[in-house]
Amino acid sequence: MSRLWACPLVVGVLLSSCADAAPVSDILFVGGEVIDGSGSAAVRQDIAIADQRVTFLGDASASGVRARDTVDVSGLVVTPGFVDMHSHAELDEDYGRGSEAFLYQGITTVLLGLDGGGGNNVADRLGRWASDGIGTNGLLFVGHNAARRAVIGMEDRGPSPEELDGMRAWVRAGMEEGAQGLSSGLFYLPGTYAETEEVIALNRVAAEYAGAIYDTHDRDLGASYPPFGYLASIAEGIRIGEEAGTKVIFSHFNPQGAANYGRAPEGAALIEEARARGVDVRAAQHVYTATQSNLRSYTVPGWAAAGGDTAMIRRFDHPDTVTEIDRQTREMLAIRGGADRLLFADPRPELNGRTLGAVAAEWGVSGPTAARRILRDGNAAVMNLGLYDTENTRYLAQKEWMMTCTDGRNPGPGQNVTHPRVFGAFTKKLKDFVIDDPVVSLPFAVRSMSGLAADFLGWTDRGYIREGYWADITVLDMDTVEDMATYEEPQQFSRGTVHVLVNGTFAVRDRVATGALAGEPLVRGGAVFD
Repeated sequence: MSRLWACPLVVGVLLSSCADAAPVSDILFVGGEVIDGSGSAAVRQDIAIADQRVTFLGDASASGVRARDTVDVSGLVVTPGFVDMHSHAELDEDYGRGSEAFLYQGITTVLLGLDGGGGNNVADRLGRWASDGIGTNGLLFVGHNAARRAVIGMEDRGPSPEELDGMRAWVRAGMEEGAQGLSSGLFYLPGTYAETEEVIALNRVAAEYAGAIYDTHDRDLGASYPPFGYLASIAEGIRIGEEAGTKVIFSHFNPQGAANYGRAPEGAALIEEARARGVDVRAAQHVYTATQSNLRSYTVPGWAAAGGDTAMIRRFDHPDTVTEIDRQTREMLAIRGGADRLLFADPRPELNGRTLGAVAAEWGVSGPTAARRILRDGNAAVMNLGLYDTENTRYLAQKEWMMTCTDGRNPGPGQNVTHPRVFGAFTKKLKDFVIDDPVVSLPFAVRSMSGLAADFLGWTDRGYIREGYWADITVLDMDTVEDMATYEEPQQFSRGTVHVLVNGTFAVRDRVATGALAGEPLVRGGAVFD
């Protein structure tokens, strides 16, 4: 009889010993509604994190999972950390290194070196991030514009065979050091001066590296001068990727200008035709109606800026030439809605937060004259208000190939007015298109911000909430999610982000940034730079 009672006792002791010996996790989120990034519906699951990675998904209590730090997230939504597919986050500067504006949106990874501007000193930059610390993970592109500037300068001409070889070598150097691919800014100088074949030649260098992506701010989103053509520009971007053999992503994809309101379906159709024939083409969006770029690109025709600033100013001073520049500047301003639609986001206090029209009126000159006077002292950051159509944006948000971006740059010291997308792009997309006007589901929107990007980037252990994956995790209170940044008062953090983990470390806890610099420099494929 005593032996019959002894057996259960022994088994109980063994089970207790096993539980006591079970590894203790670093962090355990309990009770949350988990949206894993795949587009699937939320599932109530507990999540354990240890050594920077997700180690458990399920019922922690039933499985005996314990942690040093248990956080109750009941009533909250747990998602993968968001991926900013087109960013200008200032990770190299003290004022931007902590990435708070991005973290408060749930962003844990940013892609940089876009619009053709990425340098090829990739290893050096990633190494500095590793030593100095960064608030989010960061990944780099090499830029066509930067390659052209390094080899040809600001000349309005095609390259010689030797110069093209020099640009190829320049791109290859960055790809060898882990760049994600080639970016172009064919709207910007000196990229504007390049023929399509030149960009294809450089993109073929990127294509030699598995997983390479061609990211383009294409030649004409609809407001370029002289016009290249909105649809022709999309076709060119697809051709550059298709002929070179890379994936393609269109930066901040959305037709610009009142003449293109309602035309998003036409551009989307070109992307879908390419996808149907096997080209991996996707896009990213922010959901604001204003752009941000620079005054020269918006007000000076490309021919007038050829050769650089000194040559441009000489043309300003030539009476016959400036007359033609003035005429064309007026046409450029008309495309953009006039001088009152250009709002300065420049650090110069005499410009910041004012429109070009207001500055011109104060000086008693025309808009073109004011623009040239400002450009004599250097280019200026400027927003173009009302250039995007909300209906176009809403339509594109529903596309399965549409990812999400901020296109945002941290404001520097004294730069009070900047584009609100720096502080609110991801949150605004959730608020506008999931909460207020629900044209997409929350799982669909989360996928556009996480798993869709991870798949496109070729990641195998980031971008989803799965066991073994890096613990980049965002926890949202959907009842309080709201973008607070406005054009008048842009420097306001988003609300509703309760917790953010970057590589298993709290970057935001209980709605407050911790100051942790837990981001990692990443190379192509998502591996940590070593």
